[in-house]
Amino acid sequence: MSSYSATHLPVHRGPAAWNEILGPQEAARSLTSDRRADIIIIGAGFAGLSAARRLQQLESTLQIVVLEASRIAEGASGRNSGFMIDLPHNLSSHDYVGSAFAADRRLVDLNRQAIAFARSAVEEYAIDRNFFDECGKINGAASAAAHKHNQNYAKHLVKLGEAHEMLDARQMKEITGSPYYYAGLYTPGTVMLQPAGYVRGLAKGLRERGVAIYENTPVKNFKRKGGHWQVSTPAGCVETSRIILANNGHLESFGIERGRLMQIFLYASMTQELDKESEKRLGGEPRWGITPSDPMGTTMRRIDNGQGGNRIITRSCAKMRPGMVASANDVTRFARTHTLKFSQRFPQLSGVTQQYSWAGQLCLTRNGVSVMREIDSGVYSACVQNGLGTARGTLTGIGAAELALGKHSDITQYFSAEPRPPRLPPQPFAMIGANAWMRYKEWKAGAE
Repeated sequence: MSSYSATHLPVHRGPAAWNEILGPQEAARSLTSDRRADIIIIGAGFAGLSAARRLQQLESTLQIVVLEASRIAEGASGRNSGFMIDLPHNLSSHDYVGSAFAADRRLVDLNRQAIAFARSAVEEYAIDRNFFDECGKINGAASAAAHKHNQNYAKHLVKLGEAHEMLDARQMKEITGSPYYYAGLYTPGTVMLQPAGYVRGLAKGLRERGVAIYENTPVKNFKRKGGHWQVSTPAGCVETSRIILANNGHLESFGIERGRLMQIFLYASMTQELDKESEKRLGGEPRWGITPSDPMGTTMRRIDNGQGGNRIITRSCAKMRPGMVASANDVTRFARTHTLKFSQRFPQLSGVTQQYSWAGQLCLTRNGVSVMREIDSGVYSACVQNGLGTARGTLTGIGAAELALGKHSDITQYFSAEPRPPRLPPQPFAMIGANAWMRYKEWKAGAE
């Protein structure tokens, strides 16, 4: 193909709470006239900004333009839970264990490259270290059956030679203040991000080093014109020889891998700031993050003032929306579910309300692969993160940048060797089947 036109533009339901709690950004700079660039990046999330940084590392003189449809950290990077996970985290399994030891070992090594890349960005760009907390995470188990999932995962970690610690109910209460958890499995390598803060800091550092980042500048289409690509936005065009698509599920908007990508929305809520009396009733530590022992359970996280306020985040409930737009009714309905799950875990916080509720878009494939390859001559993809946007997005951004400059690494070799995503059943059967499967898995997860 020589022309790609967007059929959908990003639509966000509910506020990007991580971004909201940091206060206003500087005024957005949008593209208002035609210009040229050596490389254009479409999307300014984890993948797009990581790609821009990697390009600068490899060729510091490149003219790089990043086009973002909304504001920095208003998309998925301000709507995820902020877990940058190093260990196997297979969301399609019942306990996160991957398919094979060698594959998991390789993926751990790659995830740690992503973390090292992010850590060096924090240091180089003087990003607030509160936004990059290397504190680890806990797999929380609310039942004996869920604890068995953790025990199975722990056996896998032993084979991998990875550090971990089993926690009992008393230790879980000491950490979280909640009597809800039966046990837990702590692993030290996860970085707990303030995701909007990290991404805003990354964008600021790149701008200071000459990368042109245009916000509120959605790409309508890009097409081959002579020996170059012309990228069209509402108020200007950019001519370039190379494009990196870092727009995750919206890759399908441009007709790429159509009918092969699962557009999933996850829902979350964040409390009002806890007052001193609520803090006293809660107890526990001021920061912690819990992923459920069953991947279809409920993620919980507590943050403090260094990350935007003393608050608790609840994330659960998933729904497939092939049109790439979440339902406003779903946000409202699932917010009620979050309130119930919050009250089950923290009965001592009766009266604490959810200040923010929102939907965040994921993109998955049936075989768990990303799309990180050359799509067309001079067009590269850093997309499809399979629900692991912080680490996987960083990796695919690095890899796409390297491919665009003809470089090769462990990252490019890993993703380039992945098979193509298989086709999904036709709609509406894919949506009906996926949503029925997720409802079943959520039911099976039970108290998790």
